[in-house]
Amino acid sequence: MELGMIGLGRMGANMAQRLVQGGHRVVGFDPGVQAREQAAQGGIEAVASLQELIERLPTPRVLWMMVPAGEVVDRTISELLPHLHAGDALIDGGNSFYKDTVRRGAMLYGHGIGYVDSGTSGGVWGLAEGYSLMVGGEPTVVERLRPIFATLAPAPDRGWGHVGPVGAGHFTKMVHNGIEYGMMQAYAEGFAIMQRKDEFALDVAQIAQIWRHGSVVRSWLLDLSANALQRNPTLEGIAPYVADSGEGRWTVAEAIELDVSAPVITLSLLERLRSREDDSFADKLLAAMRGEFGGHAIRKA
Repeated sequence: MELGMIGLGRMGANMAQRLVQGGHRVVGFDPGVQAREQAAQGGIEAVASLQELIERLPTPRVLWMMVPAGEVVDRTISELLPHLHAGDALIDGGNSFYKDTVRRGAMLYGHGIGYVDSGTSGGVWGLAEGYSLMVGGEPTVVERLRPIFATLAPAPDRGWGHVGPVGAGHFTKMVHNGIEYGMMQAYAEGFAIMQRKDEFALDVAQIAQIWRHGSVVRSWLLDLSANALQRNPTLEGIAPYVADSGEGRWTVAEAIELDVSAPVITLSLLERLRSREDDSFADKLLAAMRGEFGGHAIRKA
């Protein structure tokens, strides 16, 4: 199959390269010259404009977007739309908010263009290991694109699936990332407790390796944690600042909207926000209150 890849950052380029390795022809576009040059080394036909990308592809065209969620997706669609025709298919493989995806799908449906949302997990390891793909879209459009998903997945018959209509793929990936927040927080807290137990002088890197085999808490996240601890057991040089890309917030908001209790995911999100406070007013006020009601000592800054 022939397709265009829009966005040749690390993940987009890796996905395109996996497709090339699987026998597909991929024409890629990225506004960055360096990204295009690096992608070309992986067998991708890199071009300098969206219009050239479209002109290089046979009809009906298949285009895969790997661009940041939000306004960039809308802008990319607006730039593409005058050049697309009925029967073309556009896939959003980024982490778009599912309600935006539903809106975009309805708009493109009116132009006869198939819109597919592919929640994509696998990160930088996907090129070698394959990607987990949660696909939303019209059944006939998704079926036409099956060879692409089967190539990107760990195997043609596993690691991917058509989960529902347009928006369902990004909704599922949103919840996936919310669960990820909770799992990561649990690991982080557990290892912090062990690291603090001075009297046992625990080797947390060794324990991570032990848990990787046979333990009920083994997982890929644990594998990655073990790798990080083996390289840097004290995590020296790493700032205690944890970013979030939005999916956890969306998951919490959706849980509230659906009246579903999700305390672990919610608290893990709040802990990420807390990690960014170098000078917490809330913590200062807590200390002040303890001093007021109990006469407890206040540590000076």
